[in-house]
Amino acid sequence: MISMKIAMIGQKGVSSRAGGIEIHVEEIGKRLAGMGHEVYIYTRPHYTDVSLKEYKGMKLIPLPTINSKHLDAITHTFISSVHSLFKEFDIIHYHAIGPSTMSFIPRIFARKVVCTIHGLDWKREKWGKFAKMYLKLGEIAACKIPHETIVVSNTLKKYLYDKYKRDSQFIPNGVNTPLKKEPEIIKNKYGLQKDGYILFLARLVPEKGVHYLLQAYNKILTNKKLVIAGGSSHSSDYEQKLKSLAGNNKNIIFTGHVQGQELSELFTNAYVYVLPSEIEGLPISLLEALSYGQCSIVSNIDENLEVIEDKGFTFENKNYVNLSQILSFLVNNPDEVYKKRKLVEEYVLTKYNWDSISKQTEQLYMKILKEVF
Repeated sequence: MISMKIAMIGQKGVSSRAGGIEIHVEEIGKRLAGMGHEVYIYTRPHYTDVSLKEYKGMKLIPLPTINSKHLDAITHTFISSVHSLFKEFDIIHYHAIGPSTMSFIPRIFARKVVCTIHGLDWKREKWGKFAKMYLKLGEIAACKIPHETIVVSNTLKKYLYDKYKRDSQFIPNGVNTPLKKEPEIIKNKYGLQKDGYILFLARLVPEKGVHYLLQAYNKILTNKKLVIAGGSSHSSDYEQKLKSLAGNNKNIIFTGHVQGQELSELFTNAYVYVLPSEIEGLPISLLEALSYGQCSIVSNIDENLEVIEDKGFTFENKNYVNLSQILSFLVNNPDEVYKKRKLVEEYVLTKYNWDSISKQTEQLYMKILKEVF
């Protein structure tokens, strides 16, 4: 087997749950390293300890950036792209459409380039007009510049083909077999018991639709608590809006960012998991909830439907009244919740397996290296 030297650019860092991209890069990166490849991860100093030179077999390259909402990703990607020219990388792999705008730099120097589109970031509400235009340029770049374009969902694959006639490679996100935990930390910190709460766990950004969940929860009668777990991402105003919607309701709990055992306990012991997102790529948080055997309720966008199939409940996107009706039904019909739980765990661990996903990524790299462009 040929040992490759691979660079990952675009992620914030590793050992980070800042977003799905960071989880994706860490999971495939450590496995590629375990296969005998040299994997280099470019990291931003405010997300990964700059003194950390190696993590789970991956070599870390911390480079400076301008830590602001609009300049963080692009400045770090530009510096990383230039730096990569002075290394003998076999593959330079960009993640997300924003960073993909810089993929032309290694490409014009005859390096082998891959871009993964994790979602249509220009749809996100946090971006202004100029940023959205730049991200749309990134979408074009991710289709036109690299030797191969990867997408994490079949919905994105169809979109790129319909719009650009780009025949992209579908390699999804994945999950690990979870270690389930009894409620200890969450019992002591929040007073949470098994099946005693409805869970949202993801970043607190507008496109995740947490405000719809709060509005829906406020309409139902239940003694189950609502747990909103996750940190904000350049969206502190939105976080304040959510807390305003929650008001003084003692049954609504904001945990902030969670990880480790606390995260496992929250996923293990929830009554249902809710993802009311307006847009997605392929939601890792939903895959994780399903891997814990959770009954899930999702908005009926294509990316969520692709994952949930018939193994959960859906509501009309942005319709909090419809969501409240489903929540009320499930709160009062636990048998329906338990039926769905029996369907999901084996399904998701088989279909969305990080080992298989990493192998597919390796095979794509090898194909690129063998071809003459």
